[in-house]
Amino acid sequence: MYKLLTHNDLDGVACGIVAKIAFGDRVDVRYNSVTGLDFQVERFLERKDEKQNKDTTLFITDLSVNEENEKALDAYAKEGGLVQLIDHHKTAVHFNDYDWGHVKVENDDGRLACATSLLYEYLVHHQLLEPSAVLEEFVELVRQYDTWEWEQNDNIKAKQLNDLFYMVSIEEFIEKMIPRFEDKDHFEYDEFEQKLLEMEEDKIERYIRRKKRELVQTFVGDYCTGIVHAESYHSELGNELGTANRHLDYITILNMGGKKISFRTIHDDVDVSAVAGYYGGGGHAKAAGCSMNKESYELYAKAAFLIEPMRQDAFRNHYNLKETPQGTLYENRNEDRLWIYEEEPESWVVELNLERIKHRFSDFEAAERYVKRHHFAWLARDEHYVDYLRKFMMKKKKGTD
Repeated sequence: MYKLLTHNDLDGVACGIVAKIAFGDRVDVRYNSVTGLDFQVERFLERKDEKQNKDTTLFITDLSVNEENEKALDAYAKEGGLVQLIDHHKTAVHFNDYDWGHVKVENDDGRLACATSLLYEYLVHHQLLEPSAVLEEFVELVRQYDTWEWEQNDNIKAKQLNDLFYMVSIEEFIEKMIPRFEDKDHFEYDEFEQKLLEMEEDKIERYIRRKKRELVQTFVGDYCTGIVHAESYHSELGNELGTANRHLDYITILNMGGKKISFRTIHDDVDVSAVAGYYGGGGHAKAAGCSMNKESYELYAKAAFLIEPMRQDAFRNHYNLKETPQGTLYENRNEDRLWIYEEEPESWVVELNLERIKHRFSDFEAAERYVKRHHFAWLARDEHYVDYLRKFMMKKKKGTD
């Protein structure tokens, strides 16, 4: 017999699907939250001598256990217990120190790994699962979504798989998926699923537009973060908000009902798994999360409550446009006017209320990053831009009279 304890997201549930295809009725699969895994492991170890658990191979995928269970599992393995932990998170790499641990963040070809791809490779390698082209296609869709490679590759099919996953229950999703691996040559969505996915895409777009208006900005430590309350579409929301606000180091998504915090970043030089790890969580460099404790609540939820939402950049301008060498106008709630212009090649200047600041910037993006991070400014509308130029010219004219 086999027992699989796995995560309750797409990657974790896909591990369950792969295990069911490999072992059929001989596997008992349990889907867990990050915090729920340790309880399941403790219960398994407490009952390890019971008849139904003897000679059972325990698989743990897409999650890692706490220090106490880590030691208990190692003792269990040394006593002859059958256990295999398979994960792809950087925070779990130390499990490779054990014979029963297999953690791989990146494949030999440079592609990022996911738990489903690692489990599939493990089962095929140990001749516990026959290779299948349609199953491999499914596994690759899961991997591309989980590692966010789908966006780089414009693989909408991978994103749609995650959309479909969250539209139904875990049980319904599994029931829908498994039969198509038995009689299909390729992994496809049926006509009804396609229609559902179209409707879901419209729903996601509306949701993100609304959340853009609720985003607040603040510094937590050395990082400038955008904070928003949301219960759904964390990956899409984090990516969209990060792309629209590149001056933010990462996006913090608060789920107050579930007392969870998700962190997302689009920057290669920011590791949100370290941020989540500080509060007892973990994850990937660009996508991580943790449970909300008192400290994280104070820093992210309570502090952000008193902050006004960010104003979005004007988006219908014809004159006040970004990266214009002659000048671009920004403004903030303090009624400051910030003027960015290129004084000479690779030398951009910022003026605050017509007074030049000392620092120079190598490009427009660096100057805008400063203006948005330290002055909470947004791109001004055309009418404010024209009014600013008029006042500037009047001041200049008076100076020459």
